Amino acid sequence: MDLDDFDYVPEDVTADIPEPSSIKPALRYIDKKWYLPANRRARWMDLIGDYAGTELFILDGEALLQQVLNDPLLALGREGDPSFQILHAIHTLEKILNEFQSRSACFEIVFWQDTRHVTLLSGSSEFVTSSRILARTMLFQHLHRFNIPIHVFESVSDPEWIRYQGSTKPMFVMTNDGGNLGPNDALFTAERIFSQRIFLFDLLSLGLSVAMLHGAEYRDSKIMTFIYEQRRDHHAREHLPDGLWGAYRVAMRSLEDQESHVRHGVSMVSLKTFAPRISPSADEDWSPTKSFVQKMLSSHFLGHAFRQELLYLFLAHLLVVPTLSIRVRARQIDGLDGDLSRILLESFLPSAFISLEGLCTQRRVDIDGRVFVALLQFSAAHPDVSLTELLGQSIGQQLDAIWSAQNLPPVDIKILAKRLRSIEGVSQQRVVSRRPHLGLLPFSHPVFDKHLASVHVGVENTDADVRQLRLQFNTVFNDVYHWHNSRRSILPPHLGGEEFHPMDAKQRFRKLRSDQRFMASMEWQAKTLTGAFGIPLERLVILPVGSRAAQRTNNLVSRPAVRAIQAKPVKQGKKGKQEYVSSADKIRQANAAKKQLKEDDSNLTWWQEQLKILAQESTENQLKAVENLQRNKRTREGWLSVEVQLYSLHLEFVRWIERSDREVPAVRDQIVVRILRLVKDTFHRKDLFPAAAGIFETALSVVGLSDVVPELKASAPALTADRELNFKFIKLAKSKSRSAVHKFMDIDEDPIVWQLRLFGEYMDRSMDSQDDPRVQFKPDAWQRDVLDCLDANHSVLVVAPTSAGKTFISYYAMEQVLKNTDDGILVYVAPTKALVNQIAAEVYARFRKDLNGRSCWAIHTRDYRVHNPQNCQILVTVPEMLAIMLLSPPLAQNWTPRIKRIILDEIHTIGQQEGGAVWEQILLLAPCPVIGLSATIGQPEQFNQWLGSVQEAHGFKHTFIYHPHRYSHLRKYMYSLQGLQPGRFRGISDYSNTERLRFLHPVSLLSFGVRDLPPDFSLEASDCLTLFRAFWTLREKLDFDVQELEPSRFFTDSPVKLLRQKDILKYESALKVHLSNLVTSDSDTSRPLLDGVISHLTDPTLKNMDHHSIPPAPDFYKNLIFLLADLHSKNDLPALFFNFDRKACENMAKYLLNQLEDTESTWRDNSPEWAQKMKQWERWRSQAKARERQASKLMKQKKDSEEPQAEVHESWESQFDPEDPSPQFSFTGVSTAYTMQDLNDEIRSLARWSKIPEWAFKGLRRGIGVHHAGMNKRYRSLVESLYRLGFLKVIIATGTLALGINAPTKTSVFCADSPFLTALMYRQCAGRAGRRGFDLLGKVVFYGIAMDRCQRLVLSRLPSLGGNFPMTSTMVLRLFNLLQGSNNAEVAVRAIDSLLQLPRVSFTSEIGRQQVSHFVRFSIDYLRRAGLLDAEGNPINLFGIAAHLYYTEPGNLALVALFRRGIIHRICCQSDSFMARREFVLLMSHLFGRRYLPKSYTTDENLQALIKKSPSMVKLPPLPKDAKEVLLQHGREILGVFTSYALAYAKDNLEPETALPTDDPKNVEVTPFLEHLRDTAIQVTVRSPLVATSGLTDEFKTVHELAQTSRQGLYLNQYAIPSVHDLATGGDDADHTLNAYLLDFYIHGQTAALKRANGIRDNDVWYLLEDFTLTLKTVRAGLGQLLLKTTSGKDADDEGFEEAKVDELDDADSGYGTYASTDMEDDEFGGGQHLERPAGVSDQDWKVYEVIDSVTNEFDTKFHAMWA
Repeated sequence: MDLDDFDYVPEDVTADIPEPSSIKPALRYIDKKWYLPANRRARWMDLIGDYAGTELFILDGEALLQQVLNDPLLALGREGDPSFQILHAIHTLEKILNEFQSRSACFEIVFWQDTRHVTLLSGSSEFVTSSRILARTMLFQHLHRFNIPIHVFESVSDPEWIRYQGSTKPMFVMTNDGGNLGPNDALFTAERIFSQRIFLFDLLSLGLSVAMLHGAEYRDSKIMTFIYEQRRDHHAREHLPDGLWGAYRVAMRSLEDQESHVRHGVSMVSLKTFAPRISPSADEDWSPTKSFVQKMLSSHFLGHAFRQELLYLFLAHLLVVPTLSIRVRARQIDGLDGDLSRILLESFLPSAFISLEGLCTQRRVDIDGRVFVALLQFSAAHPDVSLTELLGQSIGQQLDAIWSAQNLPPVDIKILAKRLRSIEGVSQQRVVSRRPHLGLLPFSHPVFDKHLASVHVGVENTDADVRQLRLQFNTVFNDVYHWHNSRRSILPPHLGGEEFHPMDAKQRFRKLRSDQRFMASMEWQAKTLTGAFGIPLERLVILPVGSRAAQRTNNLVSRPAVRAIQAKPVKQGKKGKQEYVSSADKIRQANAAKKQLKEDDSNLTWWQEQLKILAQESTENQLKAVENLQRNKRTREGWLSVEVQLYSLHLEFVRWIERSDREVPAVRDQIVVRILRLVKDTFHRKDLFPAAAGIFETALSVVGLSDVVPELKASAPALTADRELNFKFIKLAKSKSRSAVHKFMDIDEDPIVWQLRLFGEYMDRSMDSQDDPRVQFKPDAWQRDVLDCLDANHSVLVVAPTSAGKTFISYYAMEQVLKNTDDGILVYVAPTKALVNQIAAEVYARFRKDLNGRSCWAIHTRDYRVHNPQNCQILVTVPEMLAIMLLSPPLAQNWTPRIKRIILDEIHTIGQQEGGAVWEQILLLAPCPVIGLSATIGQPEQFNQWLGSVQEAHGFKHTFIYHPHRYSHLRKYMYSLQGLQPGRFRGISDYSNTERLRFLHPVSLLSFGVRDLPPDFSLEASDCLTLFRAFWTLREKLDFDVQELEPSRFFTDSPVKLLRQKDILKYESALKVHLSNLVTSDSDTSRPLLDGVISHLTDPTLKNMDHHSIPPAPDFYKNLIFLLADLHSKNDLPALFFNFDRKACENMAKYLLNQLEDTESTWRDNSPEWAQKMKQWERWRSQAKARERQASKLMKQKKDSEEPQAEVHESWESQFDPEDPSPQFSFTGVSTAYTMQDLNDEIRSLARWSKIPEWAFKGLRRGIGVHHAGMNKRYRSLVESLYRLGFLKVIIATGTLALGINAPTKTSVFCADSPFLTALMYRQCAGRAGRRGFDLLGKVVFYGIAMDRCQRLVLSRLPSLGGNFPMTSTMVLRLFNLLQGSNNAEVAVRAIDSLLQLPRVSFTSEIGRQQVSHFVRFSIDYLRRAGLLDAEGNPINLFGIAAHLYYTEPGNLALVALFRRGIIHRICCQSDSFMARREFVLLMSHLFGRRYLPKSYTTDENLQALIKKSPSMVKLPPLPKDAKEVLLQHGREILGVFTSYALAYAKDNLEPETALPTDDPKNVEVTPFLEHLRDTAIQVTVRSPLVATSGLTDEFKTVHELAQTSRQGLYLNQYAIPSVHDLATGGDDADHTLNAYLLDFYIHGQTAALKRANGIRDNDVWYLLEDFTLTLKTVRAGLGQLLLKTTSGKDADDEGFEEAKVDELDDADSGYGTYASTDMEDDEFGGGQHLERPAGVSDQDWKVYEVIDSVTNEFDTKFHAMWA
């Protein structure tokens, strides 16, 4: 369903309908018509963390084997090379599988046999295809060694596959697309690609999404790849011409024929014939070889010379190989005679491989092509020595036995030997890697030396070579300037920073207005916030710690328990005597009593007057009036609160009796629920008096709930003095018998069953709650545990669901810091700016503290800053900013040590691909205890174990608190669009509900097919009852006693009669035990029983639905208004409508707005009511002058007369505006706190100061807002506030409102599917509904989503947290900057010490302390060679660029290399400045903001169609040749450094690998041939010996090769090593094509072109361009600072900083340029910097700066034009 208008195919993409025999035209046709737009829609995503989570997916077995066999390093199936190095292939296979298993991926492997031709390369030479046939079989056999389910099907139309898909419901298939067809590729290549395209087409049509295995990147805990979203369509094939399918059949027949030709009549071995596990046969059992030998000796196979000799030696090789260790098999290939080589490649080996395929089904076979060739050479070199002597007695006997069993004559290999002796083989000497010895450059540092002492590597005598390098001034870098502005110092003026420049009048006025607007907005936003129980926040005034008054108040850990004055009970002495009460206390008590008496008299008079007024109204109107009275402050406490409740109860009974349908069971249930709620609530009030308690008892008795009365009495507080009622309560019971007056009131049902059925959402939900003086509510047991941890200054991780009650934790910690210190700091870290703004407003609303000019709180994000972040006590920020501040040298001396607490809200964000590493860095560097908060951490124990180790390394005790239960349940619904459609929407006043909102019982969702219940699978009380009834219907078939679960029997022994939520949890647990047994059971009888239970609980309408159906976009938009009206009619608004595409959110709002406006216009044109109203209003307007005269006359009379004047009431006409929406066409709420006039005023202000589309304002007027990151910030803030006030009832949002936003919501609606709607995102968004203190129940609605997708979401499990390796080369560089810039501040030294002593530096990495030490030492060496560190650890030269672009590694380090090698100078110093700027942007586009395009999207033919009518070039041109060569050379240097690192670590810490991955070779006798193999084997230390069997040494070509082929025990993270190889090669030989969107935007500035041609979605454009803009500014600032510093020598900044006292750094800044003004949308901090040319700067250096400055300004101007 295309809701974002992204489905677009260039108009010039046309293709002729192919003929049935035309394969290449057919491939071009399907690529253009289908695969091109599919590629455009594909998304580059994290497969595990952001998409699948723990959902089951399919790993295509053929695609997996293709990845293995296509490895360019693998010596197997290569033309002209007889090698068959299956051990190397096994290593690669295990490596790939480990990439998935180590990330906890949930997958099964499936082979579709008709897709095997891409694996086999059918149509290639016989040797290549036969090699891959045998390798495929052997690798398939090896797969069974893993604990991974493997399935084999014939094709996607195989009935067994259809059944499997239906039962397991895999989420997607990870496969390959077959590649692209080159201009010179053979027909067979086209056939293979075409067959794979059809396979993908079929998968997507079956409703299975597809992910690409080829080109996937395994980054930290992420698997990044392209995702192709499914488009389920059972008739998809009918949409393509018959000729295409004819061509497909021709292609498949051709490929089958080619494979048959290679097989020479030997039938294919089906993978289904393999046993799950094949145990190796005993060594002497070679009976299966009989058929192999027979096949090989048939004239059909071997009709050439040497056939028996080669077969004899090949058999010998089969016997020898299993006895060899890995290391002796690591060897290079021996040379062979040309004729013999041809015989081997064209005849013998293909025949042997095909014959061995069948043998693999019976026993495990091991083959080594290089050992076989070595045996040929060695036996030829010793023709007079028998094989028994060469190979040993045991091997010789087995060989003779096998040979003689076939009645074959002895073999004489002398003739073969003569042929082979004429060929010189390889050297008979041991092959040793020719590794240049790379010593380390000299280095010493007092902090690091002790941690690096264990790294034993030689040190070179010479320093780094810096000849002919640019910008190598070797100037020590002081990080004291803003990152985006080299002229803006982050030091205070007295330390060399900028002096304060007085503002002129205009500037002062603008700043004043800006500050006023911001604070007014903050004040209003704060007023809209409420606490955990829906009560407006009350600001707590905290006095400075040093004041005398503060010593009496702030020393208390808690707030004052209650702000109202309360009389204290008289205390008793030791012997029961009353304690002495002072005269002052007596006076206070007397005054309090007088005041209370006066209030009581006033309340009595007021209440009696209200009763008189009420008596004149109908019962219905009285109930509404009493509801309004209960909002009055005087009715909230005291005897009056109880009597008002009694009057409400009285009216409920009166209304019930008055109803004509009073005896209808549904009516009775509805009213009794209200009665029990009212009685239960009043019984807990402290002012309950006996008369009221008696009435309540009678009320419950007459409705049949007398059993709960004793329990209510026991839980009630002590009764106060009795009093008479001021009204006569309705008579409910007869005076004598006490029997009910009205028999119809009795519920006539077991009270326990009735409560389960109807009262679940109103039950007491506390979990062992108790009064606690530290907080103003009764905390549950787990909340008290949190309070204890905070009081003990522990680090704590709290995992509890949304609505559980985590909010108070943060504010309690803030209060502690504010009360206990005046300079201590608490940092609150939130993942989104929306959450940052809300938390800041809430802090503003909760706390006030006068800090003598300093602010109590501040905000610091990447885009803006409010108040001074370094001069506040509560800093609210985002993780990126805190990480920067913790690593900021100016702050390390004075600011960082003052941090007392860091709160990490939504800490599960640590698992995200973007920014996740920053969270880990914060945890590793935190100088204080942390508070981690989350509702959605999968397997939290694993993460907590690592977090605890980090905190303990810092010296802080850590506690883990887990609470699994939500406070309010979430009830799920499906909005059905199938069946009859409603008529035309006519407004909401007389709207009739469509009843299309269908309830989803949690158990009914199990029809999707799950293997176990997810941990958060929960049942409401009513769900428990219906599940019991479902069990009861099957009680004769179930294997447990269902009667034990009957409610009245289950709760018989419970003393509780008024059920509580914790009682329901026990009942739920008992039910789930039996339900779980049905779900997990493998018996044939369990599934029918489970299906029976599910069927009983499934809504009948949903039973008949197509569970895969997705509505088309027009139907989706058309029915949206009916969904909204249905929710409104059920009182289920306010609601959040979630869609994860910005454009779709806007389209939804526009469509709703158009429907409401059109319907309203039609109504107004035809409504007599509206016409009459307008007529009256026009008449009223025409009388305006008369009213003015009358008002003037009255005013004059008022002045002349002293008599009181009658109050003049405004008429409705005065408030009426025909431009305002009519109520029946608007979803605005009725709010006395906010009016339409207020909104109009706010809209005028917004329209003046920002550019917001008119439709967005119109939506607000109708109660509909849009919230996503692309909307104006002030507009978003307004939307949030209006929603909290209840004025807006609908927000359509992306995930911006998913995280912790205080926005009371009744319903969360998921609108349409998205790859970003994951298990994690679903829970976050759904959790917004039913927030604690606002609603007792939340509702979740699925709209426009297939039923099976809804089931998958609800039943999904949260994925375990992914992590990132936080220790990169740039991170090491920043640590040195922290030390150098802070003069080795204690907090910095302590952070680094703990970091380097951790058992594991990352919770998802196996890298231990020793390897981290090696990594750091060699990173230091690299940084020294890169000219970024000197020998003492001081950052130098271009450090500013490298460190400030830390998040772009390795692009930042590549840019430094290009600067140093003069490439940037060459580009910028061209005579043509236009070309210089464009070439610079081209280079930057290769290094930063890289976005991939699928190769299939950028074929030459497709590109021509894309760019014909677009200004974009789409595909990024290659790097300039000299730049590419510099990067390749730099890459070789990096590779050398880190290869030496791996070598040093392996030598010192790892034992040699000797065993096979299968079984250890048994003790074998030492033979001449074995000694020969040992003498000539390749010796490797770093490389895996398995990989070395392909002849590879410890010489590596790329960092990727180093990481992927290293041995066990070496955990090399290729993305932590700053490899620039991929940057250098660009799109030349990469798996993907680089998108030219940055260069294109620089050239044309058109975002529409980026979307249509470059495939950049609206969601992403702004972020991508902003990131690149900031990158350019950082480069400009870093270069400018270097030029300033090196030309002026050691300036005041350095001297001042070195001599600064610690307490003089209060005004230091973090260094990250942000919006300094509170006018955040208008002015960027330091945006338009201008640098005058410093004296002494060379012409070339200055030219470089000018070009970069020009490019930065040009790009920034176009970027601002896009959104300003």
